[in-house]
Amino acid sequence: MVNPWLALEAGADPAARIASLRRAHETFLAGGPVAPPVRPVVADSWRRSADARAAPEGTVPVELDGEALRAHREGHPLARALPVFRELLGTTAQDGAHLLAVCDAQGRMLWVEGHPGVRRRAERMNFVVGARWDERHAGTNAPGTALAADHAVQIFAAEHYNRRVQRWTCAAAPLHDRRTGRLLGAVDITGGDHLAHPHSLALVQATARAAEAHLAACPPQPGVFLTALGRDEALLVVDGRRLRLGRRHSEIMVLLAHHPDGLTGDQLALLLYGEREVRPVTLRAELSRLRHLVGPLLASRPYRLRRPADTDAAAVGAALTSGDPSAALDGYPGPLLPLSDAPGVRRLRDTLEARLRRTLLTCGDPEALRQWAGAPWGEDDLEVWEALADALPPHAPGHARARAAVRRLREAYGMAGR
Repeated sequence: MVNPWLALEAGADPAARIASLRRAHETFLAGGPVAPPVRPVVADSWRRSADARAAPEGTVPVELDGEALRAHREGHPLARALPVFRELLGTTAQDGAHLLAVCDAQGRMLWVEGHPGVRRRAERMNFVVGARWDERHAGTNAPGTALAADHAVQIFAAEHYNRRVQRWTCAAAPLHDRRTGRLLGAVDITGGDHLAHPHSLALVQATARAAEAHLAACPPQPGVFLTALGRDEALLVVDGRRLRLGRRHSEIMVLLAHHPDGLTGDQLALLLYGEREVRPVTLRAELSRLRHLVGPLLASRPYRLRRPADTDAAAVGAALTSGDPSAALDGYPGPLLPLSDAPGVRRLRDTLEARLRRTLLTCGDPEALRQWAGAPWGEDDLEVWEALADALPPHAPGHARARAAVRRLREAYGMAGR
């Protein structure tokens, strides 16, 4: 069985494949369908790139430089894995034919290293530190597509969406924090057509695994982290110690993290149980069991956390406040504790979802709208499908599907004649 993440099958003629890919690319950009020999992973990426209006001839933007870049690199978790990247890929990057690159979860290049001559050639397409190489800004490319698909992938020559990048071939693998599962970024090697070989994909995959293992073995970063988006049971990490919480304890931790000044027993009971009559001993028993799990982190009178907790929900809110809807959407794997019926959690969940949704509708970014509409919580969102249909040109990939979804939902909601 052919590996769909490899660019060339055994015995394929690279020159012939490049010629056929260029024809398929031009057909697609002219509004036609994606034709063979384009791999499904590349076809999906071309469609995402087109939906996001990535420029097929454009220059990738540089988002970080100077002090902002330095601070971002120094504070990023992947900085601790840099010796692993250099040990395993450094020799390859210095051979005069390749580059080693590491990007963050938004596709911003943190390090680009290799032979000076190769780096100078790559600079012509802005493959430089601080540049944004996610699919939305750069189209199909190995680090951007590895982030979008959350899988190691090769991108060969004319498989790149941007014509300026089609002289290059690259292989990249995503990197995760093994303690939390959070996507940290991707590691990439970029060079010539000879990289379209199974060894290059295996190399970046092995490097990613080694870097993840290295980070997991490092002394845990101090702090309290609560992950509750898209999860029925929250994950609490305290100074590196992982605790999977039950549903009621997840609700309590979410509420206490959101109220750092603390809550009285009556206030917490109202947020958890609403107007239902619940004996005070019930809440005290839940808090006693939670204290057994988290120890001195939980204080009482009022009930509060003794240390501030960073939460994934707060990170999404911060991204929205800073005007970065792309980062907010990337950090939103789903609603906050989706099965919780606690009134306080429901209010937090609905507020965050409404805020993110309204931002996406306001910015009108086709890729962001497509991501929301394609998620389980957005597949029946008529307003988002209408916005996506309006944002896409009539012949753009995805336009017909968006219009069909609008018709389907209008009929389902009794609005077919409107």
